[in-house]
Amino acid sequence: MDNTVKQIIVIRTKYPDNNGGFRKLRTGKLIAQAAHASMAFLSNKLRRPEGWRHTRVASLSEEECLWIDGIFTKICVYVETEEELLNVYENAKSAGLTVNLITDCGLTEFNSVPTNTAIAIGPHYSDSFKDITGHLPLY
Repeated sequence: MDNTVKQIIVIRTKYPDNNGGFRKLRTGKLIAQAAHASMAFLSNKLRRPEGWRHTRVASLSEEECLWIDGIFTKICVYVETEEELLNVYENAKSAGLTVNLITDCGLTEFNSVPTNTAIAIGPHYSDSFKDITGHLPLY
């Protein structure tokens, strides 16, 4: 067993261009979406259902503590389409892994259309990801 704790960030690379083709995101937008994905597991643990009036101390798993106390290893991989992104999301969810889907609200890039852009899986031990993301190319 590989006991390295990692987070896998899966970025979607192709978006409809309104002309029947596809386009890529601006680099800054892509980086922002990956950052949202990486932080989602922690912000979801800190967030109270009624808002931020009184934050609570998060209960973290052993893997999450090791990751936070370690070097925050992140592996960035990509898929091309929304269908592929949602497939990886569902597979991770079905495997019982922590997974967060990032849906951009569309204010700058997507003409006010909410758009799925990325997911983050973990942090978990490396072996947890093999069957879910091991086939995806590095970004």
